[in-house]
Amino acid sequence: MSKILVTGGAGYIGSHTIVDLIENGFDIICIDNFSRSLASSLDGIKAITGKEIKNYCIDLCDYQDTKNVFEENKDIVGVIHFAAFKAVGESVEKPLMYYENNMYSLLNVLKCIQDYHVSSFVFSSSCSVYGNVDTLPVTEDTPLSNPECAYAATKQMGEQVIKDFSRVNDAKSILLRYFNPVGAHTSGLIGEVPFDRPNNLIPVITQTAIGQIEKMYVWGNDYDTRDGSCIRDYIHVMDIANAHTKALQYLIEAKHETNCETLNLGSGNGVSVLEAINSFEKVSGVNLYYEIGPRRAGDVVAIYANNALCKSKLGWNPTFSIDEMLATAWKWQLVLASKNK
Repeated sequence: MSKILVTGGAGYIGSHTIVDLIENGFDIICIDNFSRSLASSLDGIKAITGKEIKNYCIDLCDYQDTKNVFEENKDIVGVIHFAAFKAVGESVEKPLMYYENNMYSLLNVLKCIQDYHVSSFVFSSSCSVYGNVDTLPVTEDTPLSNPECAYAATKQMGEQVIKDFSRVNDAKSILLRYFNPVGAHTSGLIGEVPFDRPNNLIPVITQTAIGQIEKMYVWGNDYDTRDGSCIRDYIHVMDIANAHTKALQYLIEAKHETNCETLNLGSGNGVSVLEAINSFEKVSGVNLYYEIGPRRAGDVVAIYANNALCKSKLGWNPTFSIDEMLATAWKWQLVLASKNK
């Protein structure tokens, strides 16, 4: 089996991707210092797959510790790099912390990929690199605008570093720009662990329904959309996970056309805030307490992906409907609530 290193493997998308990688025959090791994740995610992976994941609890910003992992595992053939701070609001308040953590960790991983001749690298990027866009749907050729926060800036900078690295290195890379990851594993054994008050719609919905948030607001219902509320592209976390597996297989099988390729990961469908609320109420049987509020400064009216390139190159297709996304998110919220009793 090919050995793959997953950084940030105890995190939300990382843990689901490890499950998908194992189910597709890969041997996995993990680096996660649990600064933004929980060790129990690895227990959940074991419960789902029967595999115990070896984790190195180190800080990727420490080059020597990072190098020691590669020295101990000279048979690594691919790296998927998730490890990063990702809270938008925090990145606005603490930009230096974000630049230091997200960039130093990436640079150290790339140094080791170069020194240990790792052939394949998949980078966790984000649709936040696009900023505000004028034309929909968003394609990989959509121009990048000024980043709205330090988090988005680190993703833009990270992409540029990898592109420059790829011009002079044999390692092949794929940059995966995902839109709005939601949901949880259908088993209810792993999912997103909240570390602060959520800003994203789906956890706001589920935390309101469970009673953790007293009341939610729909920020604006007078936009030029089909029901007046903002539109986003939601994609199930297991669909995102499978795209990472397929991206690795694509690189390992030498199907790449250039040393560095960029792909959008989205459902290709826009879902409005009110549509998401209606879907949740349907699948959960819970009437959600919300109010219509004024427009919120900085909100984009609508954004969703053109995912044709990812489909054609990787043979990937998203499989979860919005109802299924919300059903798994609600199941995971109920699991979290039972654990906290």
